[in-house]
Amino acid sequence: MPNATSPQGSDGAYDYGVASRKSENAFIPRFLQINKVLNRPAASLIVRALYKTKVTPNQVTIASFFIGLAGAGCFALARRDAFIVGGILAELSSIVDCADGMLARARGTMSDFGAHLDLLLDRINEYFLLAGVVLGQYRFSGREIDLILGSFGLGLYFLLTTQFYLAKNLLRDERRGEAAENRGWLMFLIALFAVLGRLDIGLIVLLIFTFGGNIGLLFRFFRFGRI
Repeated sequence: MPNATSPQGSDGAYDYGVASRKSENAFIPRFLQINKVLNRPAASLIVRALYKTKVTPNQVTIASFFIGLAGAGCFALARRDAFIVGGILAELSSIVDCADGMLARARGTMSDFGAHLDLLLDRINEYFLLAGVVLGQYRFSGREIDLILGSFGLGLYFLLTTQFYLAKNLLRDERRGEAAENRGWLMFLIALFAVLGRLDIGLIVLLIFTFGGNIGLLFRFFRFGRI
């Protein structure tokens, strides 16, 4: 972020190291902060490459969206090789998604529209990626249990996202970008199990994490009120 004595948008005033290590989500355990450990450091390389170009942060957001959609399409093909490509594209989408906000902060061009565009496209992207994983794994294995577990995991993930924003509203937490950490671990898990060829196990892990996350946020929510 440009400091008070530096011109806004000055590349020399932007500390890429600090931006890469930024912790975005107080609700996510440290070991799940994939953005902090992996995605943001990789995204800083993209920001450096794009800083002096005419590419806008919103265009980077849209690029991340289409990369994710391409990954969803690969998963829906229900082939082992397509799963691997889909996983790589999912993680790449996550890295590029980190770059848009970092580029906007580096240039001093943050906007409400850009922040909300990012949130909107991320949620759409996550839905199609998860739906592609569930459908693709079910078509690949032919096991109804994969469809059932995947559908529950998909629903619990978006319930977790809803609870996250409710908790932020209750705590009057106006910080932005924290939901990116949820997306970070989701895309990483998808990529990991896709490359390992065990999306079936990935669906179980998704179910466990989202169930536990929902319980944790419910507990946190009711701690601040009375029934």
